[in-house]
Amino acid sequence: MAPPHGPGFRFAPAADTLRLRQHLLALTSTPEPRNYLHLSSLNQAGGYIRQQLQAAGARLSEQPYAVQGNTYRNLIGSFGPENGPRLIIGAHYDVCGEQPGADDNGTGVAALLELARLLGQQPDLPYRIDLVAYTLEEPPFFRTKNMGSYVHAKTLHDAGVAVKGMVALEMLGYYDDRQHTQDYPVGPLKLVYGSRGNYVTVAQKFGNGRFGRQFARRYKAQAALPVKRFKAPAWLPGIDFSDHLNYWQFDYPAVLLTDTAFYRNKHYHEPTDTLDRLDMRRLGLSVEALLAVVLAL
Repeated sequence: MAPPHGPGFRFAPAADTLRLRQHLLALTSTPEPRNYLHLSSLNQAGGYIRQQLQAAGARLSEQPYAVQGNTYRNLIGSFGPENGPRLIIGAHYDVCGEQPGADDNGTGVAALLELARLLGQQPDLPYRIDLVAYTLEEPPFFRTKNMGSYVHAKTLHDAGVAVKGMVALEMLGYYDDRQHTQDYPVGPLKLVYGSRGNYVTVAQKFGNGRFGRQFARRYKAQAALPVKRFKAPAWLPGIDFSDHLNYWQFDYPAVLLTDTAFYRNKHYHEPTDTLDRLDMRRLGLSVEALLAVVLAL
């Protein structure tokens, strides 16, 4: 692997694939799937996330809110100065239905926790970074005001918080180097992006601003795995299928970092979305590139 490089770069330590696996084991081995129907298992996953953020040295806060008589929680780990514009990096920790959700979205949360550990080793960060683990991203709450990311984005907006940008981590662990393993919302895109599901993509909508362009360009430059930059209208299926959509609603620039979800991983929302199907090495590489970009912004 070539060392990260580019303007403003400072040395960043490598991601630990054993820790990534440990996080995924913890998230996928709750007594019941970590969804809104199994609150104790969802809270168990939340407790693990809280513990790991604290161990990384983050300033921890919680954002509880009530839905249908139950209390659900976003968990926030902050690094860098208290004041000033902040970067939001988030991943949802709930699953859809009765399945382990190793890739969806265990890998996003594992990446978030490993990023927390690596950020905790960085002295004097120049701006505030909030790592947010969201609840209730999945159906039946998707595209409703009960999504944890909606609650978080609205709170920032109502408080007048300045946000540099937001990055949603959504499924980062499934790769396939064979041909014809990558699908697209529009068939001709395969001619542009290829048929091998071996890359991570930075997806954003048209008109997403300077942050989106800068993030995508720098991530591609830093990553030691293939990266595709994808920009499309917000109505294109899949372009807003994660927590970043709620930051768009409040005019915050936001991007999606993903292995493309169901366009590649056919175990999406199935009981077969298990840890043994994931690539820890490439998951680690995606985290290392993210850290390099965060330190260079």
